[in-house]
Amino acid sequence: MIGLMGRVTTITVSVETKELLERLKGGKTWEEFLRGLAEMMLRERRERVRKRLGELLEAEFEEVRVKGWARGY
Repeated sequence: MIGLMGRVTTITVSVETKELLERLKGGKTWEEFLRGLAEMMLRERRERVRKRLGELLEAEFEEVRVKGWARGY
C-alpha cells in the first residue's frame, strides 16, 4: 500500500490524543481517517468563507442602494 500512497511520515502526538483519535477513526486506516478529517475541515472552512462573503456582498449592495436612494433627494 505504501506504493499507492507515495511517501509517508510520522506525526507525534500525546497518548491521550492518539487514544481519542483511535476511537473516532473506528475501522478506517489512519490515511483514510486523517484525509477525511482534513477534507471535512476544509469544506467547513470554505462554507464559512462563502457565508461571510455573502454577508459582505449583501452589506455592500445595501450601502450602494442607500447611497443611490439618498442622491435622489
